[in-house]
Amino acid sequence: MQSRKNSYENRKPIVRIDRNNLRCLSKRLLICTIKGRPQITLSCFKTYDVRGRVGHDLDESIAYRIGRAFAQSLNARKIVVGCDVRLSSPALKAALAEGLRDAGSDVIDLGLTGTEEIYFASFHLDVDGGIEVTASHNPADYNGMKFVGKSGRPIRIRDEFVHLKELAEGNVFKDAAKRGNLTSQSLLEPYCRHLLGCIDVGSLRPMRIVVDSGNGAAGHVIDALEGLLPQLHFVKVNHVPNGYFPNGVPNPLLPERRSDTSKEVKRHKADLGIAWDGDFDRCFLFDNAGEYVSGCYLAGLLMQAFNAKDPTSRFIIDPRLLWNTRDILQHVPSRSFTSRTGHTFFKEHMRDFDAIYGGESSSHHYFRDFAYCDSGMLPWLLVVEHLGKSGKSLREVIEERKALFPCSDEINFKVVSTDAAIAHVLAHYRKIAKVIDFTDGLSLEFDTWRFNLRGSNTEPLLRLNVESRGDTKLVAEKVDEIAALIGTV
Repeated sequence: MQSRKNSYENRKPIVRIDRNNLRCLSKRLLICTIKGRPQITLSCFKTYDVRGRVGHDLDESIAYRIGRAFAQSLNARKIVVGCDVRLSSPALKAALAEGLRDAGSDVIDLGLTGTEEIYFASFHLDVDGGIEVTASHNPADYNGMKFVGKSGRPIRIRDEFVHLKELAEGNVFKDAAKRGNLTSQSLLEPYCRHLLGCIDVGSLRPMRIVVDSGNGAAGHVIDALEGLLPQLHFVKVNHVPNGYFPNGVPNPLLPERRSDTSKEVKRHKADLGIAWDGDFDRCFLFDNAGEYVSGCYLAGLLMQAFNAKDPTSRFIIDPRLLWNTRDILQHVPSRSFTSRTGHTFFKEHMRDFDAIYGGESSSHHYFRDFAYCDSGMLPWLLVVEHLGKSGKSLREVIEERKALFPCSDEINFKVVSTDAAIAHVLAHYRKIAKVIDFTDGLSLEFDTWRFNLRGSNTEPLLRLNVESRGDTKLVAEKVDEIAALIGTV
């Protein structure tokens, strides 16, 4: 028995598991659990989700343990699961499902999904939560998991997520009275109906839209919406799901990953372009000239649109780039609240303040009409609705805001210690800063410019955002100045 356990723990992870062998895998893992083994620290647990290199930080045995732990921590009777297109995702999802079932939870497998389809399932179905196997925009050899509770509720970081991690690391689980069942289901039709129920479809005007799925998971949703929105003509780019990511991992935050979308917008004289990351919980817009639209300007546009519908709306805003959104909101009787970056933090604030919308500059957008969860489909649908009502182009409505509050967009640095780098930058500016804020990392404000510097929640990176009052040259100068400071640490 000991040799079987060791052979499983020491072997390299595979990218596929034959479903006929899953029961055998489950038994081997269950034996490990019953026999017990020393508690280890699982490096794949990050601030609020699971992320790591497959075969190094995460494999099927860990996925199984996470399944056991998740079901036990929620006392779950039914959990929904799905996965992105990564080559390792089906095997990890299968092992995860085995862990959930051995903990006594029934499992509903939605197949290939984006993260927001799991969020939708959590409030559309009578389930206790859901897990999406995905590494979103991380490199191809990474994978991970995103979690959601019942009715779209985020997993609380300070207790539920900590408990989940402790259970998975301890690897000692309660025996289930009965093993859970596994079923497959598609929610694509009700999910698309829900999306379209959040906009006024009748206000849409004919448009040509370039859609770039990045060979990720978004394509099947666009195909489904295409049949429901005859006003829109889609030009599909990198549309077929492909876990090898032949055109690069989909992450339009990186300038080098925007060229395909921009080029096709220009070539087809499209009204706008849309690109998604791998699990399409973020969307990125391009105007009718093929220019990338920063997430902070898109957030401002969506706030304007919601205020037009309901002038009493409340909003959650991102502390990284906030001058544009604050300027927009000071002219209307709305209330806004800042939140630490990250989907769990934003969702908590969305619920606490019953906000209609929350927007991150990294292009995560949260909606009360989507159980306060983030969606990569609702933002572009709402923009298309807004453009249809205004009769303006996306470039027209964005350019004015860019001139008023130019920004750098997010710039990433690899450093030995994010804390040391932040402390060094703070020491340099502390005496001349007008405002010092630690809501999320370090935010310093001056008369004509401000910046935010923070460590990533999911990657070993330091992230910088700079904005100014109408001075594009000053933004560039301050980026170079801060980069030089970081380089000396």
